[in-house]
Amino acid sequence: MKDKYEELKGQARKALENAYSPYSNIKIGAAVLGASGKIYTGANIENASFGATICAERTAIVKAVSEKEQNISAIAITGDISDYAFPCGICRQVMSEFMQKDALIFVSGNNREWKQFLLEELLPHSFDFYASKKED
Repeated sequence: MKDKYEELKGQARKALENAYSPYSNIKIGAAVLGASGKIYTGANIENASFGATICAERTAIVKAVSEKEQNISAIAITGDISDYAFPCGICRQVMSEFMQKDALIFVSGNNREWKQFLLEELLPHSFDFYASKKED
């Protein structure tokens, strides 16, 4: 599995080339590993109407889900930034919809060093629609 994670990280770094970021000039690339073993990539896509911007993580997840891959086991995120490319809050919540709490999240930046986390570490109390509907 280690080789698959290295491939995932490499695909995330390659996805940086596809970023469209004329406003922030920050490029982010992401790659998700589906339960099937297939890797899906995404890059951030900015918009003049900033609310229409989509992060690389969500681009990769949407690509996977649109191909019927609804169980994601890992994600790698990297950027052309000096710090690590951690996912924003919206992306963390979207991850919780398609990833288990023990799913792996790899983050990197310009230094090319990778840190590894579990989804539960980055989003310990995610919103759960069905749990919110339970009656006491």
